[in-house]
Amino acid sequence: MNRILKFLFPAKSYCTSESWLLLTLRILFGVLLMTHGIAKWSAFGDLAASFPDPLGFGRHASLVLAIFAEIICAAGVIAGAFFRLALIPMIFTLCIALFVVHGGDPFAARELPLLYLAVFVPLFITGPGAYALDRLIGPGLTARKTASH
Repeated sequence: MNRILKFLFPAKSYCTSESWLLLTLRILFGVLLMTHGIAKWSAFGDLAASFPDPLGFGRHASLVLAIFAEIICAAGVIAGAFFRLALIPMIFTLCIALFVVHGGDPFAARELPLLYLAVFVPLFITGPGAYALDRLIGPGLTARKTASH
């Protein structure tokens, strides 16, 4: 369990310029992805009947999961709260869009999910930076875990 907490809440130190860059990327790409989720949410009634169902969960459930990844998880990424955990559904959704939903489409249709992946995968690897709520959440969780042993 301690390994999982260390992975989710890395105690890595970041220099100021790295942290500002990571914060900028989190905000910029988080907000951009969130606009797609808000558009889906706004048109939920119309989209529910025609939304792709690549995993066989049903169109309605697939749409709800995409909205969750694009709004709720994007908000977590922006705030740097449960950062790596929030990135997992986002990356998964973008991979499904890129390889399954738009897999046979021309490159122009696959370009946007590929661009998001090109940012979110490296962010997953690097972590949120120093200006993230995880810097406040992580020590409390790891201290609680250590105290219980």
